[in-house]
Amino acid sequence: MTVSGHQYRDLIASYIHHNYGPHGLVVYCEVSLGKTVIGKDRFIDVFVIRPDDRKAIAIECKYQDSQGSVDEKIPYALQDLQALWVPGCLVYAGKGWSKGVLHTLEGSHLAAHCWPEKDKLSRTKQTRELDHMLAAVFGFWDLVLPASKRFKR
Repeated sequence: MTVSGHQYRDLIASYIHHNYGPHGLVVYCEVSLGKTVIGKDRFIDVFVIRPDDRKAIAIECKYQDSQGSVDEKIPYALQDLQALWVPGCLVYAGKGWSKGVLHTLEGSHLAAHCWPEKDKLSRTKQTRELDHMLAAVFGFWDLVLPASKRFKR
């Protein structure tokens, strides 16, 4: 299945809205948020905020299904996320990443693989990394930690 960058962004926004909207999160797309590390106007793909306590996360979405130029943008995107004044995350999917860039993404604490099922939008193994990021920012540990793993005496 071929997915455009905007379609992937909308899939991630839909996934977060569907699963975390009932827990107080509000999702925005294409939000202007300051300047990039090279002085350009920054636009965040998905911005998620919990109005009750004003916690937020900025999410950049990258989908790559064939070899291409997105690989070259990943180090810059990760550096730019580090420069944000709010927590940030690069969410990615697709089979077109080079081995080197995939290794960079898999090893970065700022990156999370996420490929939601388009029709169900339920939390699965393919969304786990983003779920953990959202749990860390908003304290949703009860949603991601299985009760079966709780220590019992």
